[in-house]
Amino acid sequence: MRDVQAQAASAHSSTDDSIFYALTRSICPDCKRVIDAQVNLRAGRVYMRKRCPEHGWMEALIYDDAEAYVSSQKYNKPGTPPLEYSTEVKDGCPLDCGLCPEHKQHTCLALIEVNTACNLSCPTCFANAGKGYNLTLQEAEGMLDRFVELEAQPEVVQFSGGEPTIHPQILDMLRAAKDRGIPHVMLNTNGVRIAKDDRFMEELAEVRPSIFLQFDGLEDRTYEILRGEPLFETKLRALERLAEADLDVILVPAIERGVNEHEVGAIVRFGLEHPAVRGVNFQPVTHVGRHEEFDPMDRVTIPEVIRGIEAQTDGVFVKDDFVPVPCCFPTCSSVTYAYVDQDVVTPLPRVLNVDDYLDYITNRTLPDLSMDVKRALEGLWSAAAVPGSTATAERFGCAGCDFLDNADIQKLKKHVFMIMVKAYMDAYTLDVKQLMKCCVGVLTPDGRMIPFCAYNTVGYREQVRTQLAGRRLRS
Repeated sequence: MRDVQAQAASAHSSTDDSIFYALTRSICPDCKRVIDAQVNLRAGRVYMRKRCPEHGWMEALIYDDAEAYVSSQKYNKPGTPPLEYSTEVKDGCPLDCGLCPEHKQHTCLALIEVNTACNLSCPTCFANAGKGYNLTLQEAEGMLDRFVELEAQPEVVQFSGGEPTIHPQILDMLRAAKDRGIPHVMLNTNGVRIAKDDRFMEELAEVRPSIFLQFDGLEDRTYEILRGEPLFETKLRALERLAEADLDVILVPAIERGVNEHEVGAIVRFGLEHPAVRGVNFQPVTHVGRHEEFDPMDRVTIPEVIRGIEAQTDGVFVKDDFVPVPCCFPTCSSVTYAYVDQDVVTPLPRVLNVDDYLDYITNRTLPDLSMDVKRALEGLWSAAAVPGSTATAERFGCAGCDFLDNADIQKLKKHVFMIMVKAYMDAYTLDVKQLMKCCVGVLTPDGRMIPFCAYNTVGYREQVRTQLAGRRLRS
């Protein structure tokens, strides 16, 4: 009894100076039970506090800038439902994913995990890559067809894994996506095969997907901790080959406390200078699958990455250049774009007040004569925006930059640089109200589209692996 009272007293004292901001639903990181959760503001930060009947009280940092968290809510635009739903409402979010009719947003970007195997054994791997399954080409084609059914005109599909480049039919899968008219086909890769396999690189150059390249820093120590071996030279070789093939690359650094926070500025500068790189998508480590030990109360969040970029680039990019992405929940992502002309970097928000167009609570008494700019910016501030694409260049050119009015789009796209900071939720931070607005989904062979954060945290990934492993044993 005394232990229970001490726990209760501790929980009470830890929240005496908190401001209760919101009530939501989450899950217990230990047993995955769905439980109530508080979102509290304290000492300039945002915390999730929840109690599991079996595992007690727990708390986790979800955003380390309370002012930015609160002010971002104005960007929460209305969602657009998918054309079809795949599951019914039975047990409530997040247990009915598929999407169910309670989901509030269609899918801007769909992922197909083509395998579980990998050519690395990373200590940090949200997919927990290892032995498991390979999708067949027919299964992948069926999933692509389902994506078309759900979206009519889907925008972005990303092939992932495991490590998708080692799948024996990955090139055919990329071609199948292009054959269905999906404009942005992306390959999520660690780059190892690209760096080493001449024949594969030749064929990849013919198919011409965008490359989403795992790139955690410029120090081998970073790769040794996060990926288990020194890989920086391998990354450079892969980028050299991608540049030779004129393929567009987005660098994807996983940022972990005590490992590579000090490298965010160097990564940005590297990207700005490299001929193949069109942007950087920073992702604070999602603590699912395999990961280093960490303190849920001291994790890297979006504002810290942005502050690091400002400090480490000497103001080439600053905090005010970054704007929340409205198509998902606005605290999930922040993004900026810049026009790069040799050594001159001009962030778009410095020549155009993006807030004027993405502030969804602004009252207007006169007709909006700037809808073209609004549509252009909504296209850029979307999970479906792909750096290096013609569509992104067109939207950027339409966004009101006088010095771009007459630019040729094919030349312009080489000058547009994006930085996104994207935080995926794990079991410590899962917030159902954010999940219901998720616009990044994982396609499964049975026709479901499962929001990415639910797929990683609630048990859907394990469910799919069990189903596909069972299929493999029967064949």
